[in-house]
Amino acid sequence: MNVTHDRSELTLFGLPAQQGRWLMIPLGMSVLLCLGSVYSWSVFRKPLEGELNIGATESLLPYTVALVFYAALMPIAGFYIPRIGSRIVTAIGGIIVGVGYILSSFANNIVAMTLTYGLIAGTGVGIAYGVPMAVVARWFPDKKGLAVGLTIIGFGLSPLITAPLAKGLIDAYSVRETLRILGIAFTLIILAIATTLKMPPKDWQPAQPLSPASCTVPSAYPGNMLKSRSFYGLWICYSIGTFVGLSAIGISSPVGEEMIKIDPALAASSVSLFALFNGISRPLFGWLTDRFKPRHVAMVSYTLVLIACLLMLNVKEGQVATYLIAFCLFWASLGGWLAMAPTTTLRLFNPDNYAQNYGIVFTAYGVGALLGTLIAGQIRDWFGSYTYAFYPMIFLAIVGMVVASLLLKRDKVATTGGG
Repeated sequence: MNVTHDRSELTLFGLPAQQGRWLMIPLGMSVLLCLGSVYSWSVFRKPLEGELNIGATESLLPYTVALVFYAALMPIAGFYIPRIGSRIVTAIGGIIVGVGYILSSFANNIVAMTLTYGLIAGTGVGIAYGVPMAVVARWFPDKKGLAVGLTIIGFGLSPLITAPLAKGLIDAYSVRETLRILGIAFTLIILAIATTLKMPPKDWQPAQPLSPASCTVPSAYPGNMLKSRSFYGLWICYSIGTFVGLSAIGISSPVGEEMIKIDPALAASSVSLFALFNGISRPLFGWLTDRFKPRHVAMVSYTLVLIACLLMLNVKEGQVATYLIAFCLFWASLGGWLAMAPTTTLRLFNPDNYAQNYGIVFTAYGVGALLGTLIAGQIRDWFGSYTYAFYPMIFLAIVGMVVASLLLKRDKVATTGGG
């Protein structure tokens, strides 16, 4: 695409770029829908426990390793998007995800399953994950938060589609056949969409004037993001939001069964309701981050966590509605951070370096994910009740509010340069 194309000549999918850019959102959403299937791992756990003769802790290993490699590869992939192009990075990620799924269908022990599904498929997810957001953010300089938030709905809502699909395939065929079918399908879908994920010309802008929020972006950014106070504020706030959110997600069903004494089938199906809030909150918090200061939006998220914790600390057996409201808030808060963090990165640091910058910021997710999935279960083992898991969440939410108010604000800089 020639950078000299003016606004009236540039087309996308046969439409003027102003209209055609909107098709980038469902395309990016579809890629993330495939990648987000890692969150449907619970569907595979029970059948594999029987087949491989392993316990619940071992059957969680492939999922945990997948999360770690997904988070670890994001910053690395971010540096290659500007160098080799968004299409090639997406294609590489899609192929590696597919290979991981297909190889896992031949795994006959938990170590092999952890290497194929966890390490290989998780690596593919990490490589491809950031591309749709980077592409959409460049096409929507006027609606960054909303566009990114809409795109990452695909990742959040993936279990609503891929979990029942996988369950149906497992019932019809087998676990291994299902892993093979999904691996082939995901590879083909991601490769097809990868051909369309191109960046706009460097100087392209939408026809209408930018929104006031977008226009407040200064011409100067921190010369080095890692030396910026706002980076550390964002990193700490994001890791707290992720830690609390993933801790809550990890204990959603067992809390319902143990503390509320609800039917196990209802506890499991309520996860679909929680996932819906996790998805809806992404465009909502992205839109809010477009319009308000990031630290204020962060405080809204932490307030939701505080309300949810207080509800759960006072809940009684049989109070199903209280439990459902609290965990909808937990899941919404996590979804909100997955839109707030990329949008805040775009606002506070040089957007030209967004892919690399957000890759570095995303390491906060990796730390929060690893600690969050490990500690909540440990608290139950140590104290004999999930109730005690909500006290550290309250403490962290308050810490997050303090950090946001002090650090999560634009650095006053007089120099331009790489974010």
